[in-house]
Amino acid sequence: MKVRQATSWSVFFTGMISLLLLLSSCSSNTGSVSGPTASPSPNATGQEEMAPAAFPRTIEADNGSIVIKEKPERVAVVHWGYVDSILLFDLQSVGLALPFTKDDSSLGTDTYKPYVDKVEELAIVGENTTVNMEALLEYQPDVIIAGNVVNAKVKDQLEKIATTVVIDEADTDVWSNWPAVVTKFGEILGQENVAEQFIADYQAKLQNAKEKLADVKGTVAFLQVRNNAVWLGGTNYLVPYYDKGLGLKAPDSSAMTEGAELSLEGLSALNPDHLILGYFNYDNPSAASLTDEWEKTNVWKSLKAVKSGQTYAVNGALAMGYGPLANTYGIESVLEALDQ
Repeated sequence: MKVRQATSWSVFFTGMISLLLLLSSCSSNTGSVSGPTASPSPNATGQEEMAPAAFPRTIEADNGSIVIKEKPERVAVVHWGYVDSILLFDLQSVGLALPFTKDDSSLGTDTYKPYVDKVEELAIVGENTTVNMEALLEYQPDVIIAGNVVNAKVKDQLEKIATTVVIDEADTDVWSNWPAVVTKFGEILGQENVAEQFIADYQAKLQNAKEKLADVKGTVAFLQVRNNAVWLGGTNYLVPYYDKGLGLKAPDSSAMTEGAELSLEGLSALNPDHLILGYFNYDNPSAASLTDEWEKTNVWKSLKAVKSGQTYAVNGALAMGYGPLANTYGIESVLEALDQ
């Protein structure tokens, strides 16, 4: 795979933010397809094979009714929260704006690798949530996919570079409903079948894991562990794991709804039966984590989860994430940890 990265960046950091309400594809009255579509027909193996997507098509977006004349071949995604979603699709060339630097991103993880490897050209057109306009111009996309909040300041510039579809982030509920984003991408790319299949496979995996974990006793807490802070993952954020997902039981605390920064004393008060530790240095354990110091204390050693051996290390950038690949990793990792 050819990887291209810009040489100059506007750098600033913002924390990663992370499901499931399926947004159906828009009807022809809302601009999903302009022109006729063919019905799927069974192939030689008896499976249904999707007909080629019809173009031109009109996409209803935050910036109006956008006509995509031909099937996009070079797609730039400049909303840093959409990285997971675009990699699911069959594209030979993709431009990405990343939430962190490329070296600090999840692109090199085992979870992402199969999706990254199938892309012949992957161009980095932004880092640390900032779009690099020079890199984007150099990439020469057919279509740009953006967000109405994250990319608000550069929308006019984007529209001058290529056909731009601006997704309404509130309407698609970007941070807790990735199936809506994936469904919209399928509509834009003419790959509705890819979106539908991934969502169906994920739902089946989620249901299977939920059934296997139905007998888990006690409460489960998820911590995002960084070098200088520990954050409790709230139930409104970690939807895949609690009531609407795996059905795990959260500790009884007012902090559990939205989550909060957590001290060791706060963790002791929470005192969950199972503790999932989402390390942000998971792939670089030589780097420091705040819990390194906690583990030396009697308070840590007195925790129920610690005393019973019910603490589990996972990749925090993924397990505490919000996209389709991150959530898939999370479900698999939690199942492996708790299904004992």
